[in-house]
Amino acid sequence: MRKIKRVFLIVLDSVGIGALPDAHEYGDSGANTLVNIGKAIGGLKLPELEKLGLGKIERIPGISSELPARGVYGKMAEASPGKDTTTGHWELSGIILERPFPTYPDGFPPGVIEDFKKAIGRDILGNKPASGTVIIEELGEEHMATGKPIVYTSADSVFQIAAHEEIIPLEELYEMCRKARKILKGEHAVGRVIARPFIGSPGKFTRTENREDFSLEPTGITMLDRIVEGGLSVYAIGKISDIFAGRGISKSWHAVDNMETVDAALEAFVELEEGLLFANLVQFDMVHGHRRNVEGYARALADFDGRIPELLADLESDDLLVITADHGCDPTYKGTDHTREYVPLLIYGERIKEDYNLGVRETFADLAATITELLGVKPVKSGRSFAGEILKDE
Repeated sequence: MRKIKRVFLIVLDSVGIGALPDAHEYGDSGANTLVNIGKAIGGLKLPELEKLGLGKIERIPGISSELPARGVYGKMAEASPGKDTTTGHWELSGIILERPFPTYPDGFPPGVIEDFKKAIGRDILGNKPASGTVIIEELGEEHMATGKPIVYTSADSVFQIAAHEEIIPLEELYEMCRKARKILKGEHAVGRVIARPFIGSPGKFTRTENREDFSLEPTGITMLDRIVEGGLSVYAIGKISDIFAGRGISKSWHAVDNMETVDAALEAFVELEEGLLFANLVQFDMVHGHRRNVEGYARALADFDGRIPELLADLESDDLLVITADHGCDPTYKGTDHTREYVPLLIYGERIKEDYNLGVRETFADLAATITELLGVKPVKSGRSFAGEILKDE
């Protein structure tokens, strides 16, 4: 039985809220994206998130913990091993992984690289972990002279191919990615193969917006699958379609920066009749977290906070707004990697209790179990629904 008509789910990419108990196993003891940013800048100012209960989840400098929350608040632990985008989003959708996606701190093994070179008919440059902007400055000139694509990875489970658009045309680059995706299976089944095109000249290279992700298809049934099977719609904004390899998605909107994503989400939500709108705001992670830009991260949080009244204004009586994250990326922490953290959970709607503390959920999959129950579709395999806990008595 359907209890909610539409769910507006926003993932603030990398906005973690404290190290998980096993964070030391990942080298992340003491990481806390929101709290440490607040400490570093002398206090965050996020009045709309504050009203929704953000300060009641954890004591964050600048955010009140005394203000009654307009809705439900809590935090979720990641049950899957890992701390990457794909793992986090899949768990939010109801899949708990038994083993992490493979990563390559020393570059890809010779067998993988030889198979890739044979498939594309040319040699490569790179094959090491690197920042995307740094590696194109380092190898871009040689790439232009030789036509060899630049292959690199990161702390994430990714196989990335960078190429100048005038040297390797986009469609050829995308075809290289498709070939890599076919090679990267079994023990080398990375979460994503990513095309990273760029333009410009040596010393002035810039990446373009023609990035494409070639993801693994989810290894189990997701809440997206269940919603579509149930005759409802799933609208994906930003990189959501890429993360789920297009599966369980009715319609997708491409968006790159956070504000463009919010704009697209607001436009799509008006069009959505019944089901789920699933949006990812990637800039917290991509632009600020990995580059350890504390002030930029804080500004991005404030910019999103300023858009929340628009999100709330679009909600009807049978709608739900859910704000959460997929992992941490503490910009005050060492290195440039994600950080293994709890994620915040804020839920608001006319039919949702006010100032209610959900506590700590054992897995992100609890959210998938809850959303499927509220939308009246078949449940996912993992997670424990809290739908009955948060609905007002009627």
